[in-house]
Amino acid sequence: MTSPMAPPLDVLYEDNHCLAINKPSGIASAHYQGQAETLDRQVKQYLKEKHHKLGNVFLGIVHRLDKAVSGVLLFARTSKAAARLSEQFRKGSVEKVYWVIVEGDVEEQAGSMEDWLRRDERRVEVVAPNSPGAKQALLHFQKKGSHGGLTWLEVRPQTGRTHQLRVQLAHRGHPVYGDAKYGSVRTFGNAIALHARTLTFLHPIRWEPITLTAELPRKWRGRFAYVLQDKLV
Repeated sequence: MTSPMAPPLDVLYEDNHCLAINKPSGIASAHYQGQAETLDRQVKQYLKEKHHKLGNVFLGIVHRLDKAVSGVLLFARTSKAAARLSEQFRKGSVEKVYWVIVEGDVEEQAGSMEDWLRRDERRVEVVAPNSPGAKQALLHFQKKGSHGGLTWLEVRPQTGRTHQLRVQLAHRGHPVYGDAKYGSVRTFGNAIALHARTLTFLHPIRWEPITLTAELPRKWRGRFAYVLQDKLV
């Protein structure tokens, strides 16, 4: 059952084939084992109650967001939709846009970052291109505002590596606000200041493009009002 302490789901899109929510920070996208509350379990319970289903509810996990990250999270409601959406993510044809607050003043108005990343059991690090296990990571960014030693960036990852944005930004001296794992000296509750702002994909049945947008968490408005310059549309 859904925990009574869990916030209600913020559903961004729903039809018979897929469902998307605005993920809050501090809760895992999907479970592996154990009894911890996760969003896939909440969504299954939501569908079970809404459609009065007596048996198990199918829910396909097609991508994930880190526990501390908020924003657009997409699920599939059928196996066919899950296969087709997963293939889009594998091929890199899903367009992802993130908003992020980083420490320091990023001087460039726009640019790209290319690195080679390697993951171990605890963290991801930048390594030489010819290192064993290294995978290419590429992203593009645009500066949207800055104030008081913080910078607001819009980031479009071209690859989908684990912790990619967090590691690439930190490697250049601009850790994500609140991301102690990769060098931030600030705290932000159970969150880091990384938000999956929009997600654009092809509908798995109709093949029409769909763009979903997630509002910023309320806590951003108080903490980063001057950086965001009230541009919270």
